[in-house]
Formats: sequence, C-alpha cells, structure tokens
Amino acid sequence: MTDPIRVVVADDHPIVRAGIVALLSATDGIEVVGQAATGRAAVELARSERPDLVLMDLRMPDAAAAPGEQLDGSQATARIVEEQPATRVLILTTYETDDHILGAIEAGASGYLLKAAPPEEIVAGVRSVVAGQTALAPAIAATLVRRMREPQASAAPSLSARETQVLRLVADGLGNAQIATALFISEATVKTHLIHVFEKLEVSSRTRAVTRAQEWGML
Repeated sequence: MTDPIRVVVADDHPIVRAGIVALLSATDGIEVVGQAATGRAAVELARSERPDLVLMDLRMPDAAAAPGEQLDGSQATARIVEEQPATRVLILTTYETDDHILGAIEAGASGYLLKAAPPEEIVAGVRSVVAGQTALAPAIAATLVRRMREPQASAAPSLSARETQVLRLVADGLGNAQIATALFISEATVKTHLIHVFEKLEVSSRTRAVTRAQEWGML
C-alpha cells in the first residue's frame, strides 16, 4: 500500500481549519498530522512532523508573538521551504491581490488556491503539489500571466540609506527588535522606515518588499 500524504493545516480561523481538516481526513490517502493557528506554529510543526505538505493560509495574526516577530503565511512558507526542502507548501486563502500572489510564489509556495474553490479542487491541489506539480486557481494563473506580460517600470523607486539598511536586515531574517539593536535605533523608528519602504515599493509584506527590491537590484 502507498503511504498516505501527510499534511499540516495552518489557518488562524478554528472553524475554517476544522472544515479543511474534516475534508482531508475523510479523503483516502491523506492524513492530517498537525494543525497550526499561526505562521510560527506551522514552521514548528513542519520541523517536528516533516509532513509532505503544509496547507497554508496567508494572514495568521499571532497575539503571542513579540512585535516584529510574527510570521505571515508567505514568511512561514519561505522558512519551511528553506528548512524542509522535502515539504511542499500549498497556499489556501481568501486573498488574491497581486502582491499576495507574487509574495507567496516567490517565497516558495508550490501552489495557490482560494478557499472558495470546490472541495474536490482542494483535494486535487494537494495531490498535484505532492506529486511535484503546480496547483493554481484559474484566477491566480491569469494574474501571474498578466504580470509577466506587463512591462517593467522605467525607474526604480529611491530608498534612503537608512531604509536600505533596514531592508537588508529584513532580508537577512531579522525581526524589528533585532534590527533596532543592530542599528541603535528604536523599534518604532524601524517600523516607520518599513512603512516608508512598503509605500515606495508598493508592497504589503516584508517578503514582497525584499523580492521587489531584489528585482530592482537594490539589494
């Protein structure tokens, strides 16, 4: 007999998470080996359980995390992919803005589905991703194609020297408190710099800020 696909489900909404777990648990050949309500918990479960796949939401607030130490779905994805190369990540979320999509894919996600998808599409996505294929909702695939066809802007936005320093430390994996210590500034100042970086780069997450800056050759 073939071993079941071992899955960790990461979603901060208990009812939604329970529904996903029930769907997968009732499917032949799939075993749910853990549940996580935060990005940090998903990373820890990936370390301990070494699942075949993590089904990951994008926005998972973590009230217990120190400021700057929270991990959203894209950040958790990047860490899991780096630490557990054999574990694949499939995004399952309600968010479908360009930055969310590109941030997740660039973080290493092998697929991106929407929670409004039929149950059979979610199950098929799990199987496809574990088999080494890519699973993309039609709307997501269309967005990626459109973005690839768009001409790049003619000039990169300009970051100040300090903003660039902060962004480099974000790229190194440091949280706000660690950045503040390294640069001898307050956490509030770090947050202000990041707000300005996000605005200039037209992004909504730390992961996308880093990848966008790399696209421009700024890092």
